[in-house]
Amino acid sequence: MKGLLSIVASAVVLQGCNATIVVPRDASPEILAAEAVALVERASPNSPSGGYTPATVDCPSTRPSIRQANSLSPSETAWLPIRRNATIDPMARWLSRMNISGFDATSYINKYKNNASALPNIGIAASGGGYRALMNGAGFLAAADDRTNNATNTGQIGGLLQATTYLAGLSGGGWLVGSIYSNNFSTVQTLRDGSKGSSVWKFGNSIFEGPNTDGIQVLSSADYFKTISDEVSSKAKAGFNTSITDYWGRALSFQLINATDGGPAYTFSSIADADNFKNGQIPMPFLVADERSPNTAIVSLNSTVYEFNPYEFGSWDPTTYAFAPTKYIGSNFSAGSIPSSQRCVAGFDQSGYVMGTSSTLFNQFLLQINSTSIPSFLRTIFTNILTDIGEDNDDIAQYTPNPFYGFNNATNRNAQSRQLTLVDGGEDLQNIPLYPLIQPNRHVDVIFAVDSSADTNYNWPNGTALVATYQRSLNATIENGTAFPAIPDQNTFVNLGLNTRPTFFGCNASNMTGDAPLIVYVPNAPYIYRSNVSTFDPSYNNTERNAIIQNGFDVATMGNGTLDSQWPTCMACAVLSRSLTRTGTAVPAACQTCFTRYCWNGTVASQTPGVYAPTFKLAEIKVSAASGFQVAKAGAYVAAFAVAATVMLS
Repeated sequence: MKGLLSIVASAVVLQGCNATIVVPRDASPEILAAEAVALVERASPNSPSGGYTPATVDCPSTRPSIRQANSLSPSETAWLPIRRNATIDPMARWLSRMNISGFDATSYINKYKNNASALPNIGIAASGGGYRALMNGAGFLAAADDRTNNATNTGQIGGLLQATTYLAGLSGGGWLVGSIYSNNFSTVQTLRDGSKGSSVWKFGNSIFEGPNTDGIQVLSSADYFKTISDEVSSKAKAGFNTSITDYWGRALSFQLINATDGGPAYTFSSIADADNFKNGQIPMPFLVADERSPNTAIVSLNSTVYEFNPYEFGSWDPTTYAFAPTKYIGSNFSAGSIPSSQRCVAGFDQSGYVMGTSSTLFNQFLLQINSTSIPSFLRTIFTNILTDIGEDNDDIAQYTPNPFYGFNNATNRNAQSRQLTLVDGGEDLQNIPLYPLIQPNRHVDVIFAVDSSADTNYNWPNGTALVATYQRSLNATIENGTAFPAIPDQNTFVNLGLNTRPTFFGCNASNMTGDAPLIVYVPNAPYIYRSNVSTFDPSYNNTERNAIIQNGFDVATMGNGTLDSQWPTCMACAVLSRSLTRTGTAVPAACQTCFTRYCWNGTVASQTPGVYAPTFKLAEIKVSAASGFQVAKAGAYVAAFAVAATVMLS
């Protein structure tokens, strides 16, 4: 590959394949101006307070209410055909480029274009795993996006994203999805390269330091923490419960949302107001979180799972089995409605808070400070915060008032609780956000499951997330009609190498009960860089960030086809599989070959494997990693947190 990774003003040459993500160009003033605009333009912030604090508003004429989870929402139902129809032309172009020998993809799409439901319905799911998941997932999305430089060349898969209906993220993958949508569906290339003065995706300064002070977000570290503290304090003074998730979500926003102070007025529901979303030009995003009962530490596989989408927040599980309008989730719902004497509340779904909710496990960043060189007084700061909510609740997001209070009393575990407690969506081991995509009402045919989990001793995935979702689908008390392909145990993943290359699960729909999607499992693996960085590493310089994104790009494309020139064809076959079955179309010979190559054939090898330490698939590149916490930086942390401590503890 001949490729270039931008690192500030220079580049590192990558040898071994034929293409790369985002080749830096000789940037004319016109190009620089266009790219700056592309990153700056966003959906308008719509919190009624103009900041982080939710505020009361007049309810709309049709007052918000809680609905049963027995169908898609009216809003999604109306949006879906718009999006499905908008995917037809991109899908035809993509399938044609994937070049299935002996199959006329354009003719097939044209034959059924007046019945979009006959055509493939695609979902992409980006797993959790901190910044590792954000960057590895970003590589996959960059490869799938036809706006990425060179992504439509031979051996590339650009255009898959444009043909996709749904895009889900969880925890670190949720940061990726949330950041892309909070920045007007910007490309990975644009977010990575940024615009002048932007701190977005600049991970060299960890959230303990705040953004660099050489751009539009001109904040010293002290000002940074005081800003966050003031915003969270304002929310508390307005009568809303707060937790470490508020601080965590606000800190993340400085890195993920390209707006002054990390866009405190940006809400997740505002995505629904963006023209590109309303017009069906982009997929629907989901973030996922788990419910955890107060004063408990364990999140089991039968815990209730919640999804956030621009229209609604709620759960399909037969426990809660209800949805609330995302825009108004801070309102005082009781038995499914807001009392007529009360006004609505808007702005509770602040984008950073929703992203923080899906990644509350990362409050451990703030709780593991004993192992860093951060000054000891920080323990006092967060100990005071934790005292108010109890040590067992240190990693929760508090949704008070509970939108589902008094609703579905017979099954809803929190029907009599004024607080709904949510935690990281991967705490039940379902670290790939498949939950929204396997709901029968959505009829998703194929899911690209990008797994950046740290399951093994050396932070590589071993299929645990797929195993968990499969096991949950077999639990009659919680599965609620969801079907999922058979998945082998984790030892089989390692022993058969299913965790080091793409694998298809559920290839033969006739052998399954229920409307299960085909799963294209895409595990993180070392192609050019050891992207198995720790979930809790808080900082990455631009060089390492770019290398991990490039590695994820190579994972998605199998090294731009270097390892298998037929990989793009096989991806297309996976996309078409369920559609071919529905339309009674014979499976092309090329696809039969692909399915023989990539489908799990049912073989099990459950013996305990040796230590999993994969070798590079392509030529390794050498980059300098971020140094993380250093004693030399302690003075800056002291100065920054001193102001924050004064405010938070006053």
